Amino acid sequence: MDRTLLRTAGAAVAGALVTLIIVAITFSTRPQPEATPTVAPTAPAAPVVAPSPREPRKFEDVVVSTEWLAQNLDNPKVRVIEVSVAPGVYERGHIPGAVNFVWTTDFVDTVSRNIIAPERFQELARAAGIDNDTTIVLYGDNNNWFAAWGAWVFRQYGAEDVRLLDGSRSKWEAENRELSTRAPTYPPGNFTVRQRSDLRVFLPDVLKVVRGEDNRVLVDIRSPDEFSGKIFAPEGFQELAVRAGHIPGAVNVPWKQALRDDGTFKSVEELRKLYADAGVDGSKPVITYCRIGERASHTWFVLSEILGYQAALYDGSWTEYGNSVGVPIANPAGTIWGVK
Repeated sequence: MDRTLLRTAGAAVAGALVTLIIVAITFSTRPQPEATPTVAPTAPAAPVVAPSPREPRKFEDVVVSTEWLAQNLDNPKVRVIEVSVAPGVYERGHIPGAVNFVWTTDFVDTVSRNIIAPERFQELARAAGIDNDTTIVLYGDNNNWFAAWGAWVFRQYGAEDVRLLDGSRSKWEAENRELSTRAPTYPPGNFTVRQRSDLRVFLPDVLKVVRGEDNRVLVDIRSPDEFSGKIFAPEGFQELAVRAGHIPGAVNVPWKQALRDDGTFKSVEELRKLYADAGVDGSKPVITYCRIGERASHTWFVLSEILGYQAALYDGSWTEYGNSVGVPIANPAGTIWGVK
């Protein structure tokens, strides 16, 4: 090989080496795409089951009398749950065998304004000895306001046989029936949450009704003075909205009209007429609301569980709606922002 050819080959090799070095340097210094962020796995949500209409149940299958409960206190298939709002009521004496559920911590998430997480609720239900086929009887003070809230949570998480004590704690006490101060313990149950999607609505759902995009009926169960906007809330209640009035299009059927003077429920025929007179006859799905959702859960129980209507609770209620920016209200009393 002559020298010219050797020089040419050497130059080619040197050029290739230089090119490889440049490519290597370029590749090593070029910004690399960021790694895809690792998303921490989340706990699997409770399965959401589709709305499952069931056959209308008899009144005595959703509302139990004090006599019935007294005869079933030792029934292992019955679990009694007290949900009272006044602190210390359970500790001072409760229906024998009743498990205490505190509405602010056992039914409500303590951080977000939400109901309790399904996983936590399942733990509590099992700790109370509740199985999937247990008959759950709830009662409490304040005419079962928060017992009804508890019934709504139990039903939302898939419990099938949920009942209220007719006349609430007051009737049991008025009849001088036995009370106990001993907190019971039970073997763990096997209750498994199955989250329903048809018993609760949120603000966007309500706004669809207001705008005529949804044909559901809004039932405001607060007092006429709250409904008209004359007052913001009953005296002594601290959860308020900055505006008074009601959601446009809602009808007003105060919750207490569903009860007799002794706190027991009116008959099915009386209840059906009460709501039909306000245009609520079960032909359209219903949304109930109040101030924070507890009284409305009482009416939800009547409409959904006793009358068998398709009913959902707007637990955001007036404290959310009346404080929200950009949503219309009806205010017959003309009380806006605390002045007329």
